Amino acid sequence: MELLCLEMDTAIRARPDPNLLCDDRVLQSLLTIEEQFIPQSSYFTCFQKDIQPYMRRMVATWMLEVCEEQKCEEEVFPLAMNYLDRFLAVVPTKKCNLQLLGAVCMFLASKLKETRPLTAEKLCIYTDNSIKTHELLVAGGGDL
Repeated sequence: MELLCLEMDTAIRARPDPNLLCDDRVLQSLLTIEEQFIPQSSYFTCFQKDIQPYMRRMVATWMLEVCEEQKCEEEVFPLAMNYLDRFLAVVPTKKCNLQLLGAVCMFLASKLKETRPLTAEKLCIYTDNSIKTHELLVAGGGDL
């Protein structure tokens, strides 16, 4: 199917809620809660034995490229990275599972922030099918 010059992306996007965005109490409350859950130290030196900072950078670059190519909402990538860091701060992870973890984080973040979230199948294609849909859904807590 060929697109004509006048055709545009007709994705329906949610509008910002001024009650949440214009009230400073909401932001202060969220920042206070966030401080309780931010990883306190460098998990590379204290917790992760198999994963190095350059590996996180590689998976982050891949995640950003997927988000850009799929035209994800701008909140998807930072939220996915937040999930990634919080997980890595508490769960020892093997380097062979790092891309799977990144895909799961994007999968969950897009479900929260997108009107049309990324599909498990599409994310598996972006891994050059190195992970299977079943693995992504099980790791992400989804049902088959």
